[in-house]
Amino acid sequence: MSGGLQTVVMPDVEQVTVRLLKDVLPSGTVVGTEWPDDWDVRLAAGIVSVTLGGGGTRQKPVTADRTLDIDILGATKKQARDLAALVSAQLIAAQGTTRHGARIYGVEETSLVWLPYEPSAETDTIPRYVLVMSMVVRPA
Repeated sequence: MSGGLQTVVMPDVEQVTVRLLKDVLPSGTVVGTEWPDDWDVRLAAGIVSVTLGGGGTRQKPVTADRTLDIDILGATKKQARDLAALVSAQLIAAQGTTRHGARIYGVEETSLVWLPYEPSAETDTIPRYVLVMSMVVRPA
């Protein structure tokens, strides 16, 4: 008998999501876990920044229910909105698949909020949506 407790390490949902979106979004779209340093010159291609928003265990120690806050920036409001819709559709389509070390179960769009970013009073607002998704995962 082993002296250690049985452990199950859940996948890094941020990285699973980033890698999945890099695989499926149009070439040139910037995808990561933070806004790139030169984000203002990359708006034409679109920017997607994935951040773990919280969540807990759905079925210990089998699955984890994670929330993702996804900033989506574009050159125009329509471009940002279209990219947000594509990100949501691609994540929902990943439901039932195994991707990048995770089995992906329930995927839902929780909210999509228009939240333009204002870097300073002297500049125009940057078209930005915040997409909130939930994803139930387990190790692959």
